[in-house]
Amino acid sequence: MLPMGETDEDWDAVVPDEAVMRPGAVDLCARLGLAGAPLVRFAEGSQPVYAVGDDHVLKLFPGAAAADGLAEGRVLSYLEDRLPVPTPRVRAAGAYENGWRYVLMSRLRGQNLARVWDSVPAGARERLVAEIGEALAVLHALDPAPLADVLGPGDWGAFTDRQRAAAVARQRDRGLPDAWLEQIPDFLAAVPLPRVPPRPALLHTEVMRQHFMVEPDGWRLSGLFDFEPAMIGDPAYDFVGVGVFVTGADRSLMARLTDAYGHRVDPRTSMAYTLLHVCADLAWYLRLNPPRGSTLDDLAEEWFGTGGD
Repeated sequence: MLPMGETDEDWDAVVPDEAVMRPGAVDLCARLGLAGAPLVRFAEGSQPVYAVGDDHVLKLFPGAAAADGLAEGRVLSYLEDRLPVPTPRVRAAGAYENGWRYVLMSRLRGQNLARVWDSVPAGARERLVAEIGEALAVLHALDPAPLADVLGPGDWGAFTDRQRAAAVARQRDRGLPDAWLEQIPDFLAAVPLPRVPPRPALLHTEVMRQHFMVEPDGWRLSGLFDFEPAMIGDPAYDFVGVGVFVTGADRSLMARLTDAYGHRVDPRTSMAYTLLHVCADLAWYLRLNPPRGSTLDDLAEEWFGTGGD
């Protein structure tokens, strides 16, 4: 029911087109025993994702992203009941047709944290970021070895080398002003990053309010999702999303989160990984968190510092 999706051109033509995607999703639901269930596509996300009734979510991956579908199914299965925050339970996963893969998972309860953040009282925000810190600590303490066959990058040093070599060009393409661009090489050269992490960890890689669910009645986390970009590497890499998208340059919240995590992160290390992240877009991050200072060292303290020793 779904056409080939092996190239970026296929992706651009097929994935956004609901007239093409929906019949495939309906057919797959029927094959999975969910014929007739209400099917509503979520607006967010790079992959086609559907709510299937009240209890299930169907995520589809074209051939160009089939490896991501395999990884997400495996990671979610591995994480079941292992974190202090719920994660989706895999109900079925596998190949569909024409190179597509799918993951059918349980639907998390609550509301998206990003959508309700402005309504969260200050005290509840402190509790929520502490819960995020605790969840990250447990995630990073898990043995990632059982997932090494489906998660990259493999050689962490080679990965950071590749990201470093393209860092300036990548940020220039994203519209970063020259005053910031010219600082990148020297800043990265001055921050030592491990070529082999002393404690390789399972990384979510996109720790954002957008990927957490929360129950407003009591303001407690009710879910963490979207593990398709998971990796194995330096735990500090996961703090890029924390500083930019969770604590949002609020150093008191960063202090609360890292205290719950178990130790504080080096701000310059986090800033270096911000420049090397596979989704790095510093121009966007600057719009989200307008800087007070004018250097990358300033940003490191503003976004990842805690205001303490």
